[in-house]
Amino acid sequence: MSKEKLFEMARINKDHAEKGTMTLVDDVVKIPAKNYYDPERWKKEVDLIFKRLPLVLSVTSEIPNPGDYKAMEVVGVPVIILRNKKGEISAFLNACRHRGAALVEPGTGNQRRFSCPYHGWTYNDEGVLMGVASAHEFGDIDKSCNGLISLPSLEKEGIIWVTLDPKSNLSIEDYLSGYDKMLSHFGLESWHVFQTRSVNGPNWKVAYDGYLDLYHLPVLHKDTFGDSFSNQANYYEWGPHQRAISPYRLPEQNDFNNDGKDHYENAVDDWPLDVLMAGVWTIFPHVSIASFNGGGRSIMLSQLLPGDKPEESVTNQFYLMEKEPNEEQAKEAHKQFDLLKYVVETEDYGTGLRLQKSLKTGLIDHVMFGRNEGGGQVFHKWVDKILNTEDSKLPTLF
Repeated sequence: MSKEKLFEMARINKDHAEKGTMTLVDDVVKIPAKNYYDPERWKKEVDLIFKRLPLVLSVTSEIPNPGDYKAMEVVGVPVIILRNKKGEISAFLNACRHRGAALVEPGTGNQRRFSCPYHGWTYNDEGVLMGVASAHEFGDIDKSCNGLISLPSLEKEGIIWVTLDPKSNLSIEDYLSGYDKMLSHFGLESWHVFQTRSVNGPNWKVAYDGYLDLYHLPVLHKDTFGDSFSNQANYYEWGPHQRAISPYRLPEQNDFNNDGKDHYENAVDDWPLDVLMAGVWTIFPHVSIASFNGGGRSIMLSQLLPGDKPEESVTNQFYLMEKEPNEEQAKEAHKQFDLLKYVVETEDYGTGLRLQKSLKTGLIDHVMFGRNEGGGQVFHKWVDKILNTEDSKLPTLF
């Protein structure tokens, strides 16, 4: 069924391309400028969005083997993701139940037991408390009730989601709204993590606006890659998650078989999967996936998180490759990833940081999203909707 959806979207885009049109929404929408810098609103966004909704914290290929783990801090919450000896994923608060010390420093590794560096309490790869140092002197406690605090998690389609609220009643499956079935066509379970890095940026919504914005590509990125793209986009929604794709493609982008021919006229059902999966796939509230071909079929998965204050964010970039590259392919992949760093850090986020300063003056009342920017309109509607929904009713949104 999801493959049919890909064909359906391709047919719609092809029809628009042939007519020189795109899907437009009804009206221009105004968003209050203070939404991008107001500290009270920003704190609500962190607490009610990032600390309540499932977040993409890793990919299967980052911790593929039994005993692998990843530790990171997410909006102030220390998290550890473990893959046990059965190969199953679970997530926990990276904090010993004795006095709260972190079991491991941020990063990845492989181990089956985790000993607290403060007093030596020990946990296994399922978060179970296995040993208490000097137990006979410490006193009686029920070890079965004092394992690591578990966080809801789900590994699906090569992506790992974690919810930071241990008591969350929101099903991650329901939250995905069927979008995972579309992401399955990337086949990320078997992909290779080529390289990762972090980039500092503006307010998380300024950055996310850019993920969904194809309108700026031929202007802001004219000197890097933008002259190969249209400023038009069609948007498709699965709950709060969206795909943005241009209905316009240049002939050289349609040389599917590398034989110097434009295959755009081929029946959509004959298009290769990487062409059907083109565009930007966003996972609300903080991830984008975009396809590239530097060194072979590849994607950049961008994991966006709020920084320490409203005007800051951090983006963790994962360059994933369908196959582990040889030496020559690795050189091409490095060139692609380095270009993307420049594009995001200098062009996108450089512009975002400057506009952030303008907004923070308080002299600009609102920003606008046009009829051709439906993706941004939908994103901000979902932000407001979630901020205005209490915990007990959150599952009803999806």
